[in-house]
Amino acid sequence: MIEGVKHIVAVASGKGGVGKSTVTANLALAMAAEGYRVGLLDADIYGPSQAQMLGIGEGVRPQQVGENGFAPLEAHGIQAMSMAFMVDVTEPMVWRGPMVAGAFQQLLNQTVWNDLDYLFIDMPPGTGDIQLTLAQKVPVSGAVIVTTPQDIALLDARKGIEMFRKVNVPVLGIVENMSLHVCSRCGHSEPIFGEGGGERIAAQYDTRLLGQLPLTLAIREQADGGKPTVVAEPDGEVTMTFRSVARAVAEGVESQSDEGPSITFGE
Repeated sequence: MIEGVKHIVAVASGKGGVGKSTVTANLALAMAAEGYRVGLLDADIYGPSQAQMLGIGEGVRPQQVGENGFAPLEAHGIQAMSMAFMVDVTEPMVWRGPMVAGAFQQLLNQTVWNDLDYLFIDMPPGTGDIQLTLAQKVPVSGAVIVTTPQDIALLDARKGIEMFRKVNVPVLGIVENMSLHVCSRCGHSEPIFGEGGGERIAAQYDTRLLGQLPLTLAIREQADGGKPTVVAEPDGEVTMTFRSVARAVAEGVESQSDEGPSITFGE
């Protein structure tokens, strides 16, 4: 187990562009609002976005702890670590897979987390090196899959579910993002990306639909501006959805713990 961390939850998607990082940031903040001590590890080495979403300025670096440890940075009451804190984010990471997996392991092993109940890991899209490294090196309590309702996203979400099941990580459920667009002028609502996809895939894989989030300008603007919705609108409807998802994640993790360790992770 990672020292200083009780439970690890991976937030993943089969494909990019479904709002996984926005969901991860808000979910971590919602879990903190529920009274837990929370950390967020940005595992997207090529495209780290959590620094901007959490409002941590460019060039802010973590403090060194001991010989090779780093203290996570604090933002909105949660602890955070990202590749963006280590490098110039305007420079591309032109790395092959083993280098990326190695960087991820360094972030995992050298961050000195301070007594966390939950560490959320914002996974890169896909089913590659980082996902395998995580499953092999760390006892993950569960995974949350983020998708949009459109068929092509659901196809990739299925791959994410199958991947976690292959490596014995329990899938806690699905968050359906961008499920309904409500016009800010006239109030007309429309399922731009289709509807019912999250429910269908949850039923097919015997998991649960944790929550459905609307496609709104505010969610995007708030995340881009460094104050995600849970912080910007603590009493808003979207925040209530995120807090409901956070409670469901905590229940799912605790029920896994009650059943006892049934998982062994290979090297």
